Amino acid sequence: MTVMESGAVAEEAEEIALPDGGSVWRRVVRTAMRDGAVLVADLYSADRELEARPVLLERTPYGRRARRESDGLDRHGEPVFPDRSAAIFVGRGYNVVRQDCRGRGDSEGQFVKYLGEAEDGFDTVEWIGAQPWCDGRVATTGVSYSAHVQTALAALSPRHLAAMFVDSGGFASAYEAGIRMGGAFELKQATWAYRHALNSPAAHRDPVVRASLQSQDLPAWFRAMPWRRGASPLRAVPEYEEYLLEQWEHGAFGEFWQRLGLFGRGSYDRFPDVPSLHMVSWYDPYVLTAVENFRALTEAKSSPAYLVVGPWTHGARSVRYSGDVDFGPRAVLDGNLAPDYWEFRARWFARHLGGGDGSGDGAGEDFPRVQYFLMGGGSGRRNEEGRLDHGGEWRTAATWPPQEATAVRLYLRQDGSLTAESPQDGADDRLEYDFDPANPVPTIGGQITSGEPVMHGGAFDQCPTDGTFGCEPPYLPIAARPDVLVFQTEPLERDVAIAGPVRVRLSVASSAPDTDFTVRLIDVHPPNADYPNGYAMNLTDGILRCRYRNSFANPEPMRPGTVYEITVTAPDTANLFAKGHRIRLDVSSSNFPRFDVNPNTGGPEAAARRRVVAVNEVHLSPEHPSWLSVHVLDDGPGRGPGRG
Repeated sequence: MTVMESGAVAEEAEEIALPDGGSVWRRVVRTAMRDGAVLVADLYSADRELEARPVLLERTPYGRRARRESDGLDRHGEPVFPDRSAAIFVGRGYNVVRQDCRGRGDSEGQFVKYLGEAEDGFDTVEWIGAQPWCDGRVATTGVSYSAHVQTALAALSPRHLAAMFVDSGGFASAYEAGIRMGGAFELKQATWAYRHALNSPAAHRDPVVRASLQSQDLPAWFRAMPWRRGASPLRAVPEYEEYLLEQWEHGAFGEFWQRLGLFGRGSYDRFPDVPSLHMVSWYDPYVLTAVENFRALTEAKSSPAYLVVGPWTHGARSVRYSGDVDFGPRAVLDGNLAPDYWEFRARWFARHLGGGDGSGDGAGEDFPRVQYFLMGGGSGRRNEEGRLDHGGEWRTAATWPPQEATAVRLYLRQDGSLTAESPQDGADDRLEYDFDPANPVPTIGGQITSGEPVMHGGAFDQCPTDGTFGCEPPYLPIAARPDVLVFQTEPLERDVAIAGPVRVRLSVASSAPDTDFTVRLIDVHPPNADYPNGYAMNLTDGILRCRYRNSFANPEPMRPGTVYEITVTAPDTANLFAKGHRIRLDVSSSNFPRFDVNPNTGGPEAAARRRVVAVNEVHLSPEHPSWLSVHVLDDGPGRGPGRG
């Protein structure tokens, strides 16, 4: 049975009363997938009698009638639940479908994270497009997992797909952003698996399974990594344990990572030529994904692609702060880019679909290809809520990085300085440190989601507190650790604005056959009465597992004492370093618990039982220089400290 032959069983429509006094009609539809599994969805319409309209589709593993935090707030600061959200778009001339992913909610089948969403999504889009209540155009929308499923189905070229609004997800390459980065494993996958195992059908069916999960001490388990089958907090739900450990064990890039749903990059030529918008946040793990999808589809398609980046954490577009830093009232989407998130999407869909009835204030209006928030420019003082006032403003551009941005190199020097002048003397300058996997550098904020209770995303002063995982008193700054190399400019004589990719080329050596190098870009605020020690605010960070220095597919061990040139990529960012601030780069070899810790043995890190201390070197000589590359905005408040 194919999906086109399956038909659907629709329950009687019911009128749903809304808090604002309005209503929307909702009915349940069931759609058979190609393997016979039936997925369940809600179909929303303006009236009991269905009319042919464009359809907005959202597919979710979190429950089609459940509100999520990343759904955001409306223009009045109120949460919007699925019925009301659907009603907003129904009122703009669309029918709306919200579907439970396979094995979640009321849908049949077994849920396997990310895999299978391409086929299920394709079958759903093509089935909807053939229904009499669809005019043949299906637009997809959704945040996070509901973004991943969009690019997954696009890889199969559904002919009814008309537009994609991809918010905070949509893997370009899950190996390089979202599941792994630089060869290291992102441990948010472990916290996500645990949290959602608690909401799995198995946990709901069996109170013993649920009690087993609830009894686990997740922070304690993080101290006992790596996990093994039957020896993990997920052992009561083997399917969750298996998919997590399978991801962890596939350290090299190969067929496992090139499957549909994980590797959009391999299918861009098959994506339908339709408008797409890619929204993300500077403190979100999917910055690299959104930027690559935007750039690749801009180059490959005639339909327009758009990029929107705010200063938020994952999906928190209605919140003006991220972590412990406040970006001001202009930071939120609401009232700045549009009255609220629903209006923003409605205007964008009206631009590219016209709406079923052409209604809406934004019908026909154009959008800048790039809208990004340039962080910085605030007072640097503590606001009434106790957060650092960093400030910022929205900017537009035609490309990413902006055309007015120029790549600039800042060289790492032996004395800890970061300068535009490259090393000139002949000294074999180098700095070395011991990297002990048993005492990793702690994660303090960054591009993290779903990390609770062991880690939290956002911007923070780079000094541990009693809430920092793995840290004990005294809580000294990260810069005080002997295994963290700190390089920084002199206090800036003028404002310097950057916007674009962040790359660090390091000349390195190690006593170990394999080790990691990490980088963290920081805006150092000068001391003031509120922050007498200054404030080292993290902007972006990256990692590289050195066995993958030449190829993610073909790992190569290091030879002790040999100098290698490696490139560590950190996700893009945009920040104004104000006059008097410093640009700082921290280099080390761990960032835990954001990433798994390299045991330095050269063996599989997912099964490591031994750890050794590595003596790691960063070379800084004319023959083996190391540098930071950022993109300085030429039309910004400053012209930057150097070019290269």
